[in-house]
Amino acid sequence: MRNADPETQRKIVNRLKRARGQLDSVINAVENGGSCREVVTQLAAVSTALDRAGFIIVSGAMQYCITDPETAAEEEDGLTVEELEKLFLTLS
Repeated sequence: MRNADPETQRKIVNRLKRARGQLDSVINAVENGGSCREVVTQLAAVSTALDRAGFIIVSGAMQYCITDPETAAEEEDGLTVEELEKLFLTLS
């Protein structure tokens, strides 16, 4: 993410890596005949980790666009308020 401060970027990457690890656990459980409870629990954890990463990304974009809307609009991936709202709603 281009506009994320290093701490926010670290948080996003950590959440995504956690989700990747949890997804690997789901795959292993399915391949090795894990219990339904184990599979669903791990799948829920993957979903939560991805949702939280998405919320951090969207909220960071919202803060950036609000604090510096002219620069955000000029950038290649600048988002309008309407686009940010749409992205936010896709996470719910």
